Amino acid sequence: MTLVRGRISLVVLLAFAAVACQTQDKGPQPAYVSSSPYGAPAKLASQTRERGYFIEFRSRYALSYGHTYVIFGRTNKAGAVVQREVAGLAPATVDPTPYVVGHFVPVPAETGASDGDLEEEYRSASWRVMLTEAEYKKVVAFIRELKTKSRFWHATFYNCNAFVAEIARSMGYKTPGIWLRPQQFITKLREMNAG
Repeated sequence: MTLVRGRISLVVLLAFAAVACQTQDKGPQPAYVSSSPYGAPAKLASQTRERGYFIEFRSRYALSYGHTYVIFGRTNKAGAVVQREVAGLAPATVDPTPYVVGHFVPVPAETGASDGDLEEEYRSASWRVMLTEAEYKKVVAFIRELKTKSRFWHATFYNCNAFVAEIARSMGYKTPGIWLRPQQFITKLREMNAG
């Protein structure tokens, strides 16, 4: 009986992974900017807002089904980024083997920037939330703590979407399921919270 349950569980896990891979990304989505009190539903705002701090939920194209991550930092009065840091979850190597293995068992992960995260031509969707200094400090403290405890990547149980979803939930936002493609995940995250 246990062997049968194990096989059924494996089939279900593979089905989730396969479904996530079957959809296709759209062209790059517009960059959205929101501003709202911390934990409240986000309202669309202009980038010129003088709060000066931001977090941007992002997805980018990749050879696989893409990648989800956050960029956070400061902007100037014109809305241009003057200081930024990246946090995301991915297998801790450029070798594709752990990425493939990570669809079956957890593999070691890294939580910083990966190749293509800061290149605008690879951005597939984004949602920037402008923050006050106090809100920013709270979010950054959560991200730093999350980075220290996120040591493994698994395509089904704890992937880049799950990592970003934890950050969004810490801010009081609703999050979509983690089995969406990254572009769909970021678009749905924005739609659920900013309309």
